[in-house]
Amino acid sequence: MAGFDILDPVLQHHVVNSLGWPGLRPLQDEAAEPIVGGSDAILLAPTAGGKTEAAMFPLLTRMQTEHWTGISVLYICPLKALLNNLQPRLAEYAAWLGRGAMTWHGDVAQSVRGRIKRDRPDILLTTPESLESMLVSENVDAAQLLGGVQAVVVDEVHAFAGDDRGWHLLAVLARLESLLGRKLQRVGMSATVGNPDELLGWLQGRAERPGLVVSPVVGGGAVVPDITVDSVGSTENAAKIIASLHLGEKRLVFVDSRRLAEELGSQLRQRGVTTFISHSSLSAAERRESEEAFAGARDCVIVATSTLELGIDVGDLDRVIQINAPRTVSSFLQRLGRTGRRAGTTGNCLFLCLSDASTLEALGMLHCWSHGWVEPVTATPEPRHIAAQQILAAALQTRRVPLTDWQAIWGTLPLFGEDSQQIMSYLLDEGFLEHDAGSAFIGAEAEKHFGRRHFMDLLAVFTAAPEFTVYAGRNEIGAVETSVLTDDVEGPRVLLLAGRSWKVTHIDWKRRHVYVEATTLGGRAKWMSVPDGASFEIARGIREVLLGSNPAGVTLTRRAVATLDDLRTSRSHQVAHGAFVIERDDRGDWRWWTWAGAKANRTLAAWAPKLVPARQRIGAEVLRLHSDLSVDEIKEELSTIRAGNTRAFPSIDSRALRGLKFSAALPESLARRTLAARMADQMGAETVLSERVSYHL
Repeated sequence: MAGFDILDPVLQHHVVNSLGWPGLRPLQDEAAEPIVGGSDAILLAPTAGGKTEAAMFPLLTRMQTEHWTGISVLYICPLKALLNNLQPRLAEYAAWLGRGAMTWHGDVAQSVRGRIKRDRPDILLTTPESLESMLVSENVDAAQLLGGVQAVVVDEVHAFAGDDRGWHLLAVLARLESLLGRKLQRVGMSATVGNPDELLGWLQGRAERPGLVVSPVVGGGAVVPDITVDSVGSTENAAKIIASLHLGEKRLVFVDSRRLAEELGSQLRQRGVTTFISHSSLSAAERRESEEAFAGARDCVIVATSTLELGIDVGDLDRVIQINAPRTVSSFLQRLGRTGRRAGTTGNCLFLCLSDASTLEALGMLHCWSHGWVEPVTATPEPRHIAAQQILAAALQTRRVPLTDWQAIWGTLPLFGEDSQQIMSYLLDEGFLEHDAGSAFIGAEAEKHFGRRHFMDLLAVFTAAPEFTVYAGRNEIGAVETSVLTDDVEGPRVLLLAGRSWKVTHIDWKRRHVYVEATTLGGRAKWMSVPDGASFEIARGIREVLLGSNPAGVTLTRRAVATLDDLRTSRSHQVAHGAFVIERDDRGDWRWWTWAGAKANRTLAAWAPKLVPARQRIGAEVLRLHSDLSVDEIKEELSTIRAGNTRAFPSIDSRALRGLKFSAALPESLARRTLAARMADQMGAETVLSERVSYHL
């Protein structure tokens, strides 16, 4: 039976008459029967591929057929902005059937939450953190509010799965199922990923339930996108090009940092370009104003970090421009998918690379893309800190956690490994939990470390640098990190935020507020972030480009061709066909050109302390070796490492533990092991050791 025929008759009517669709798209057609039948599913399609309807139309049909009442569908997103963007559309679909959809997250007013508790909508859009806050709050009867939930939809599921928020999401869903005493149908939606079957198993929490991946092959052949790489040398040059190209069109420009978003946005405005800005340190109101204005405008630019990579609707786009290179092929596909949606248009992306290094990184990533490779989505390893957080959160939720068989609260979820009892014992011994009569409850140490604002610190699994909120009068502009307020400056302190310059008039250090006024002086933007460097596959893609491979389907401008020719000449000593180079450089130091990614190189450094000096900055391409080694000594040590049975993890500086959320609730040895496992790539390191080496003296 066709998917359209399975849907509720009222939905059929509105699909044709309200949406004006002649029928369902292939994904929507294939998803209808299994989802109406109660199966778990992963729905895969490019951005704007109709995934939301593919999930929700069958669930609304189930809702009608099975007479679900109260909050019966949870729609979970990684971003509050995405929830706000989706809510009107889901509310319209629900209203066709006399149903409702509302949003609950940290920015939703208490009055709205009160209305949700009184008049429960059929669909509740929320984040994992807000869902957990409902479970633990003394002001919410979770069993009553969520007692009717039958299904969970996880939008942009890949954004959760490769991050600690994924473990947190699965753990919260497991606790909800434990509270309700039944399993929930789980439907995840994603753009293209490299391992969809594993992603489905992850979403199911390894439970034995029916499930399938829905990823239809659309006939007619794929339209080849228009991909161009240019090497422009500076932010100023990028602004000149954007200001002069594609006039009259709507352009979305992606950048790799908040600082660059501010600087480029300011330069574009100076050139008379209607420019909007979106990044995570702007206030919600400022972002929403920019996104709404951009959605309704023409001949304009919005400069964004990854905040607009996901499915937030900013209207029909003409162009996507990428400054430098996205870190992953998956991100590139998400961004490319923002274009080519209108009939007669083609997906496109123009890369404007600000340096030689970023030109190589873009081409290395595109080399992987042109060969059909996309990153597999893999769960972060050894999430002991999330296990500790979940024990404490469960104690808040149930008031008491049993001391025996306590893992049963999370069902089959593989969150608690062989260290689980050691974690529980530590929480008890250190006073994070107190115990009495065979059960544990929140202790004084948990109050001390996580108790602020009703334990809100315990419900967010990501760590952000401390920020000061910036106000112009009563209007919140955004937030800045401490360093931009403490660095020495000559003259007045001027910030660059939301693409405008602001002179600091007062800093309230206690409340962490900064008061500013508009100025024509040049401002400064600064946020601290340290990316992990290229992956193994992309580093290898860069090497292939240096060896002469050009990514298929990619156009290089004359500037990019000249830059690449220069790079192939100047770096020819770093690559060789059929072998990996260890060379003696001009200063007499040995360099091992592994092209293995930062994680694999850190792992090799830990395995080979006799070869690799401890004090060096380790990147994706090369390792510096001890300068006093001979070729024979290097060969001998490599042979020893290849034959060795012990494999050390990278060493962890004690200061790095501060960046692991909830590390205080773990024994230091377990916290170190968790961080070390996340910094390593043992498979990549083993691959490097298996490869032939060419020695250049």
